[in-house]
Amino acid sequence: MTSETDTLLQVSGLRKTYREGRSEVVAVDDLSFSLRAGGALGIVGESGSGKTTTARMLIGLERPDAGRILVQGKPLTATVRGKAARLARAKAVQIVFQDPYLSLDGRISIGATIDGVLRLHGLTDRADRATRTRELLAQVGLGEREAAALPRKLSGGQRQRAAIARALAVEPTVLVLDEAVSALDVSVQAQVLNLLWDIRRDTGIGLVFVSHDLAVVRYVCDEALVLYRGRTMEHRPVADLLTDPGHPYTQLLLASVPRPGWDPDSISGRRRELDPLMAKGAAGGRG
Repeated sequence: MTSETDTLLQVSGLRKTYREGRSEVVAVDDLSFSLRAGGALGIVGESGSGKTTTARMLIGLERPDAGRILVQGKPLTATVRGKAARLARAKAVQIVFQDPYLSLDGRISIGATIDGVLRLHGLTDRADRATRTRELLAQVGLGEREAAALPRKLSGGQRQRAAIARALAVEPTVLVLDEAVSALDVSVQAQVLNLLWDIRRDTGIGLVFVSHDLAVVRYVCDEALVLYRGRTMEHRPVADLLTDPGHPYTQLLLASVPRPGWDPDSISGRRRELDPLMAKGAAGGRG
């Protein structure tokens, strides 16, 4: 369990609904979890599970209908006014998206992007910014050539590293990664996952890793929370969840990972059997 003294992020009873015509769709329902300093939580589920909505609430792009988010014991308010409040909000939680172009300006170099973030957050001396920019890029395995390049001149893995460096420039308390490696080749995925492991070890930052892939989450996270239609099915240590999944939906997610002897037709059949049960609220599970 996470003690109050080392809790970076505390999420309690989050709920988010949307209107679709005359119907109300529940995207996230009564979601609660905590994250300790240097910890890493994986939020896992398929498309429509509510994991991306959760990520958007954590960074303020969506306002929860109910519940609260605390960062180091302070409420993450739904709306912020004024430059100081916006900067404080950015320093609390940063995000790295699946598509790094969402956080990188395609018109300026990677180094200039990071320099701009540092200047915005109060580092006024140009020489100090240049030094810090080199440090941040070195931390993610990039050098002077990449610093001088426009985003389109870099590989996908390099762009994602640059997006991580940009987020780290703010020195956030929590870093949310929304499918941040899912578009990368397997070898590049491994490099970025190793990088994230090093960052949490060296900085004490808390990671919230949003993914559809339990096989990826296992490499960087201590705990995993499995979502289905916005509801928590299981929340357990990753090692326990992978070796002894307690909920049928978690079992289905694990069985869906391709491997020798994998039978996609069998997986489809199990899904057809499970979906009606889940729709009726059969959420048993452990956690």
